[in-house]
This record gives sequence, C-alpha cells and structure tokens, in this order.
Amino acid sequence: MVLKRLLGSTATRSLTVVSVLGNAKRAYQRGNRARAALLFGVAVLAWKWVMVGMAAQGVINLFRSDDAGTSTA
Repeated sequence: MVLKRLLGSTATRSLTVVSVLGNAKRAYQRGNRARAALLFGVAVLAWKWVMVGMAAQGVINLFRSDDAGTSTA
C-alpha cells in the first residue's frame, strides 16, 4: 500500500520523467537520435506509469555502449 502510494505520487512521477528526459537529451547530444526518440516516448509513458520509466532506464543503462565508465585503458 505504501509502495503504491509512493510510486503514484506526483513527485515520483515528475522525478522519473525529468530523469528520462535528461537521458534523452544526453543521447541526442551524443548523436544517438533513435535512442533519444525512444526515451522521449518513454518519458511520455512514464508520467502515467512510473514503473515503465524506471524499467526502461534500467534496461537502457544495461545496454548503454557509449558510457565513459566502460572504457578500458
């Protein structure tokens, strides 16, 4: 009950949408237009369903190939 109330709150939804839009902006600036468009669509869906945004960000972060932290020296 508490988790459902937390995930359904306006603050949580707003934070999720802003986070997804930040990832979309980063993808667009790095030249990955397809990922940016996909993330923008996820941001629209995340306003209604918070778990969609959280799950999509998790999956995208798993498969992100342009992360600076994965480079080998």
